[in-house]
Amino acid sequence: MPTMFSHPAPVLCLGLACSRKAVSWRLLFAGIICSLLPDVDVVGFKLGVSYADIFGHRGLSHSLLFALSAGLLGALAAPVLRSGRVTAFAVCAGAVLMHIFLDALTNGGLGVALFWPYSDARYFFPWRPIEVSPISPRRFLTARGLAVLKSETLWVWLPSLVGMAVVYLLRGIKRRNY
Repeated sequence: MPTMFSHPAPVLCLGLACSRKAVSWRLLFAGIICSLLPDVDVVGFKLGVSYADIFGHRGLSHSLLFALSAGLLGALAAPVLRSGRVTAFAVCAGAVLMHIFLDALTNGGLGVALFWPYSDARYFFPWRPIEVSPISPRRFLTARGLAVLKSETLWVWLPSLVGMAVVYLLRGIKRRNY
């Protein structure tokens, strides 16, 4: 999995590039929370839940159903998030989907249970350039952790920053044309 530092990167960068009218600060914060939410399943390790179990790491919380559920909660909370329901749904579901997408690009673990409850199978993308992060903080503070951060800089942060720049430039072009 990418680290908790990098999972929010796509949502943060794209949210910052959008106008506050399109994505309020509250909605941006909710999107960041949603980008981290699937990894709440690591609590299962302390409770004796097996990694490969559907309640284990990258199980049901890494499914399309979970992403849609987060989107529905976002849509229901739209007035509090100072957003339209469709936008809140898109940001919250999109944040969880991006988390799943990034985990499927890592080079370790068991893959993501994308189609749960229809299938317990775990999936990766054929191309997996992101170094998987150690779950233990102690193991993260080693050369392995540095390699993970370098990998995430190249494969998560850099594309997120490029996406942010593109959205920001497109907003500027749109403003000049009106």
